[in-house]
Amino acid sequence: MFEHEGYVLDVEGLRMRYGASDVLHDVTFQARRGEVLAILGPNGAGKTTTIEILEGFRTRSAGKVEVLGIDPAHGPDHWRARVGIVLQSWRDHGKWGVRELLAHLASYYAGETRPWDPDELLAAVGLTAHATKKIRMLSGGQRRRLDVAIGIVGRPELLFLDEPTAGFDPEARRDFHDLVHTLAAEGRTTILLTTHDLSEADNLASRIVILSGGRVVADGTAEQLAERIAGQDEVRWTLDGERFTQPTAQSTRFVFELFQRHGESIADLEVRRASLEDTYLSLVRQAESGRIAEEVAR
Repeated sequence: MFEHEGYVLDVEGLRMRYGASDVLHDVTFQARRGEVLAILGPNGAGKTTTIEILEGFRTRSAGKVEVLGIDPAHGPDHWRARVGIVLQSWRDHGKWGVRELLAHLASYYAGETRPWDPDELLAAVGLTAHATKKIRMLSGGQRRRLDVAIGIVGRPELLFLDEPTAGFDPEARRDFHDLVHTLAAEGRTTILLTTHDLSEADNLASRIVILSGGRVVADGTAEQLAERIAGQDEVRWTLDGERFTQPTAQSTRFVFELFQRHGESIADLEVRRASLEDTYLSLVRQAESGRIAEEVAR
């Protein structure tokens, strides 16, 4: 099979049922090569189930799923070699040395896939100074950097990142973000990111999918999602000594018209744009309100 219309991920009508309960309801989204896609949602939204289906660890109830042109439920070994996964935690032998483990894992990749050189990879994730240290001796943040190195050692075409910076200090988080930007800039690796850090999603993702109650409630760039929420921007200004605040969906036009009417009498003008957090919370609340109304109607 080949990637459909350039999609590295193609999910249509995905459903997952446990007993009489649907966890995922007709979930549909796509991702193209080189894209950084963030999946956001509250606990219980279906993020983990969706990711596990895409990774081939869980079998769906219905719908179409193609990952690198292959149904992940039947992904062969050569397909798995093209996919990298950074889980929230790894279980491995603490007696391994850091560089020793990465060199061992790199030896499994052959053919057209050129794995990272262990020393270059250690430098990329900030572990050069700990190359000979036993894994059990790493701090939590260092352990998380190693998790990332394990996930990308084979230079995957598709990389799953599940809460990748949990436990990172601010410097480590910045370095990791730089690494993700570098991978994305190369255009070869598609990255699927799940995170509870909205600022991280805003910084890294070229597109965002928001799940709530097992349904896709939004899909687009941060700017496109913000445009869906009327009145989230706020314009604040002072006129004749009095302070005003006006919510508006079109702040640029509002400011232009304000200056047309009052000109230089306007002082202390501020425009507060809707943040991704504002957008996320509003969309999730709207979705939850709709489901509650639906349940009451039943």
